[in-house]
Amino acid sequence: MANVIYTAEAHVTGGRAEGHGRTADGQLEVDLRLPKEMGGEDEGTNPEELFAVGYAACFEGALGTVARRAKQETGDVGIDSKVMLVTTEDRAFTVAVELDVSLPAIEDPAEAVALVAAAHKVCPYSNATRGNIDVTLTANGQPVS
Repeated sequence: MANVIYTAEAHVTGGRAEGHGRTADGQLEVDLRLPKEMGGEDEGTNPEELFAVGYAACFEGALGTVARRAKQETGDVGIDSKVMLVTTEDRAFTVAVELDVSLPAIEDPAEAVALVAAAHKVCPYSNATRGNIDVTLTANGQPVS
């Protein structure tokens, strides 16, 4: 294993339908429930919502890193993230992700796309999911390939 910088720890009981999760440091504690679309009452959060927040936050950090390296100013970055739970042909499940990145300080569409593409190469979540799930990116409304 490479040099570990940080380790997050959590404990979950009850799974996604009637679960409870808590980080080891006590900073995050959540009730896990099924979303309404899956027959739940929507009284807690779910793994997809947590992943959507985590991926977007991680990606914003990666944007900051690549912008600093390129001596660029991104302004107040905003990321709208979607994580979809998807069924597969063999009756398994996977997720798909959409990240819509807003870079208000970057007016040139090509520059915004290049910055988001570079962040996608640096982001730990992007690297963990690359080749495993569909991830769709946009930068200031432009598709990123």
